[in-house]
Amino acid sequence: MKYRTFIRKLSLGQDDLEQIKHAVQEAEAKTSGEIALAIIPESASYAFWELLMALVTSILLLTAVFPLADSVYAWLSRLAWGERPWYLVAFYLLLCAVSVGLLYVAYNIPFIDSLIVPQRAKDHAVYARAMRYFTESGVYATTSHSGILIFVSYFEHQVRIVADRGISQKISQDLWNLIADEMAEQLAKKNVKEAFLGAVTRAGDLLAEYFPSQGQKQNELSDGLVILENDVWA
Repeated sequence: MKYRTFIRKLSLGQDDLEQIKHAVQEAEAKTSGEIALAIIPESASYAFWELLMALVTSILLLTAVFPLADSVYAWLSRLAWGERPWYLVAFYLLLCAVSVGLLYVAYNIPFIDSLIVPQRAKDHAVYARAMRYFTESGVYATTSHSGILIFVSYFEHQVRIVADRGISQKISQDLWNLIADEMAEQLAKKNVKEAFLGAVTRAGDLLAEYFPSQGQKQNELSDGLVILENDVWA
């Protein structure tokens, strides 16, 4: 998914981003925990699956037109003013190359792409990208290991909440998954701001229950929503 297209789909203005940031600050004021937010267009490029499907479809198309080889050869012979058998081979190779290229472009359309990429591949990509950002953003390195990451991968329609080990010792992942599911429902309705505000509020309440505020604390993570770009190969 193109980054500019992704930004338009989010429909988040500066005021919306400020509201989300303020919600994080309010939530963190009630707890010793830290909350980080991130959203990315897609967690992987999925080029392998797009190219594989383009190749398979192209082969099926060639198989379908192969019975027409005699007619194609006769047509090529008329064009070439003579019989040249290698023209038929060249024609089919060219047809294969062109069809693969066109199909690859078509399979990069987000809606079609979402249909051809296996769910297991998407699940793995989102998990890997969430864990990578969990490390890159420093959520794992808070003083008390009390940080959580709310990570949204837009193309895959997935929300992952990753909690550091200090949090996981007291709060079941099932509770975070409930918040993630509610957030995904809001995102499906295109309510991006409301999805983040609701998730932050729920996460803050849950953290406050198990990790109440101990007074003044150092703010170790960014409070705002981080909008990530795809990797250069994506």
